Amino acid sequence: MKYILVTGGVISGVGKGVIASSFGTLLNACGIPITSIKIDPYINIDAGTFSPYEHVVPHITDAIQEWVERVAVTPVKDNVVPEVCIIELGGTIGDIEGMPFVEAFRQFQFRVKKENFCVAHTSLVPLPRATGEPKTKPTQASVRELRGFGLSPDMIVCRSENPIGDEVKDKISNFCHVAPNQVICIHDLSSIYHVPLLMEQAGVIDILKERLHLNLPAQRPANFMQSWRDLAERVDNVYKKVNIALVGKYTRLQDAYASVIKSLLHASIAVGYKLNLTFIDSSNLERVTKMENPNHYYDAWHDLTNSQ
Repeated sequence: MKYILVTGGVISGVGKGVIASSFGTLLNACGIPITSIKIDPYINIDAGTFSPYEHVVPHITDAIQEWVERVAVTPVKDNVVPEVCIIELGGTIGDIEGMPFVEAFRQFQFRVKKENFCVAHTSLVPLPRATGEPKTKPTQASVRELRGFGLSPDMIVCRSENPIGDEVKDKISNFCHVAPNQVICIHDLSSIYHVPLLMEQAGVIDILKERLHLNLPAQRPANFMQSWRDLAERVDNVYKKVNIALVGKYTRLQDAYASVIKSLLHASIAVGYKLNLTFIDSSNLERVTKMENPNHYYDAWHDLTNSQ
């Protein structure tokens, strides 16, 4: 079993999930059976049902490693045992609730051996308007912190609002101790479906092939990932809109409904529509709100009735 650990730095929500999914897309396109694990760094409670406003601090590392190894070999398609497991470690390096998981993977890299374990660290490269140039210090600090916990990145995936040049890429390579080709720059794109294509263009498949000793052909066919390119193009050219209201208790934290949101987005794309999603706090639909805050009450019902 080969493992790719995707970590994050500087801020949460930097795009680890998309990067992890893109690794899977590329390897799947190469014909390699893959599986994936999404870790929310909480133990002793069901992360799918507890309040997203709360945090739990865990203290077990052996159980984490054993759980990862057990889940990694579970078939997810056609009853075929996966060859690669892509693990997204939620949160940001340095978060107290994630410490046991980071320590677990520090031990895990020796448990499964170097040729079977790869770390891809996703980090933000901000471009402050005051300076007008990309800043690499947050990424340097994040990588330094990751190394301080005993994990060294084999790839640094730099997220930025706009494309960053080779000068910035070389600087990150120099100060973070990775080869220039191992610095993968992913700027904001028209849709997330372009990310695997940009990563393939940046040579990610070849990096993974060499690092994990994957059995891949020397050359890829001319139509490699063509269906994915067609999907990305189709998403860019959808103009019809569908209005949907999502009523919930935790709408101030939209990540609490990430699975529902993505499902609605994918379903909309499948039928040729662009999703226009409105979030409605369920408490604003109650009669007591009508008495205490009528503006919120009528606005919420207006949004709900205007959805179609």
